[in-house]
Amino acid sequence: MVEEIHLFGVYMPSALVWAVVALIITSLLRGTLLRLPLHAILWQPALIELAIFLLLWWGIARLADGYLPRGFIS
Repeated sequence: MVEEIHLFGVYMPSALVWAVVALIITSLLRGTLLRLPLHAILWQPALIELAIFLLLWWGIARLADGYLPRGFIS
C-alpha cells in the first residue's frame, strides 16, 4: 500500500490525494447524472453519488498501488 506522496515538497497521505481526485471526478459526473431522467426517479440520489465517490476512490487507490512507480511515491 502506498503510504505518502511527495507533492510540491510536502508529504501528503495518499488516501487524501486519491479522495480529492475521486471527488473531482464525482463532481464532474454529477452534472451528467442530473441531466439523466434516471437521476430524477431515484429514491435517494445522494446515496448514488456517495456510492460512485466510494467506488472511484477505491478504484483509483487500487490502480495507483498497482501501476505507479515506487520512485514517484515515498
